[in-house]
Amino acid sequence: MLRIRLARIGSKKRPYYRIVVADMVRGRGGNIVEVLGTYDPKRGAPSKIDQERASFWRSKGAAPTDTVRSLLDAPKAQCAGDSPGPNATGDDAPAQENTKA
Repeated sequence: MLRIRLARIGSKKRPYYRIVVADMVRGRGGNIVEVLGTYDPKRGAPSKIDQERASFWRSKGAAPTDTVRSLLDAPKAQCAGDSPGPNATGDDAPAQENTKA
């Protein structure tokens, strides 16, 4: 059975976690199938979460832990694909196209 859980990668007194899909039968450092994102509890919000892959693994039967479920359902969770577009300068002008006649 697969589980979506946190895997600690931070040093002493500086927690930092990866959100991973792992085999529940294996132990704490067991077989990690895929890394879905990261979580920094000092900031309070996930840094990046791949929501598409998380929903894929949930549909395949992977059960998230309570903490991961609250992180996935948080409205301010940033998706891994979210990035500023090509026109992220703040102006409302459309991006110019290079066309040669």
